[in-house]
Amino acid sequence: MTQASASLSEKTKTTGLLLVVVLGLLSAVAIVKWLDTQRPPADLSVEDERLYLSGATVRRMSMAFNGLAADWYWMRSLQYVGRKILRRPDNVELDGLQSLNLKVLAPLLDTATTLDPQFMDPYEYAAVVLPAVDVQEAIRLTRKGIDANPTVWRLYQHLGYIYWQQHDYQAAAETYGRGASLPGAPTWMQAMKAKMETEGGSRSTARVIYTQMFEDSTDPKVKDMAQRRLMQLDSLDERDALRKFFESFRAKVGRCPTSWKEIEPVLKSLRVPTDPTGAPFDPSGKPYVFNKESCEVELDPNSGVPAK
Repeated sequence: MTQASASLSEKTKTTGLLLVVVLGLLSAVAIVKWLDTQRPPADLSVEDERLYLSGATVRRMSMAFNGLAADWYWMRSLQYVGRKILRRPDNVELDGLQSLNLKVLAPLLDTATTLDPQFMDPYEYAAVVLPAVDVQEAIRLTRKGIDANPTVWRLYQHLGYIYWQQHDYQAAAETYGRGASLPGAPTWMQAMKAKMETEGGSRSTARVIYTQMFEDSTDPKVKDMAQRRLMQLDSLDERDALRKFFESFRAKVGRCPTSWKEIEPVLKSLRVPTDPTGAPFDPSGKPYVFNKESCEVELDPNSGVPAK
């Protein structure tokens, strides 16, 4: 082959490759535009009715671009929940969205995982958010993930979390145990099995679960939810300790304290930070409220610690 022929052949290959890339990009754009035409109107009465197409149908139509379509449905899931939260005047926790009427969330997540069964983010979201909406769908979707990815221990962590939320500690223990037996599973998975069997409903168990969720999750909203739940656990422990101070004070004086100042010396000796009124701070940095009528310690209405 002459040098000129070789050069011509190389140019032909390069041109062909560029055409393939261009066609692929055009196809991707066409799919995204087509998916956008299927978006329900923003009106809630219409938006919550149904999906236009099932995951299996979209999978057949998107062909080689299933991953792109899965990303689109995943983003649509996040936008769907986000819009609902923004319409609420009050703050709601990611794991407590019962009142938002999220009827389309499960089908959206189901479609995303049908298009890409190895896409882990929708399974985690299903485990964290869906139990408050439809626990059976949350379990089904997480099991679907396990069926498609039987060696991914993290999916067993998600399923164990759902069972723990439902106070089914035996099922949670068995799930953590199955996950612990997988290659690469961390040692704490086996420890969680034992913890579920012995003290499934304890605060210490909840602390381990939310600590691992905070450390392992890549979703900022899930991490934020886990952090707020950890603050809640810290606050519950702190309020229990403060109640003991009140009880001790009452046993000695015969009445409740009239203000934080009366027990401030005890708090100072324990190196508990306080504001100018003597009130200790909660984990979010807001001072606790002392209810003199009930002799009870309460959260400030503006506290970042979840009340429930």
